[in-house]
Amino acid sequence: MGKRKSRAKPPPKKRMDKLDTVFSCPFCNHGTSVECRIDMKNLIGEASCRICQESFSTTITALSEAIDIYSEWIDECERVNNLEDDAA
Repeated sequence: MGKRKSRAKPPPKKRMDKLDTVFSCPFCNHGTSVECRIDMKNLIGEASCRICQESFSTTITALSEAIDIYSEWIDECERVNNLEDDAA
């Protein structure tokens, strides 16, 4: 005798929300002015503001996204600010 097949439906696939690609500038605080570019050939990620012309570049991996580059920029800004506060 064969086993009966269940009629249960498979669970629905979860959709991933799109990550942001445009951010606010930490220097001029202008919304949606920072644009991130990813150069996979040279493994370099660059974030730059169109308003105040500030920029930041870092090395990336194959899994890096625009939000990762922006987050590293924010972390670096905080690290520099903490060093200045400690020196004063």
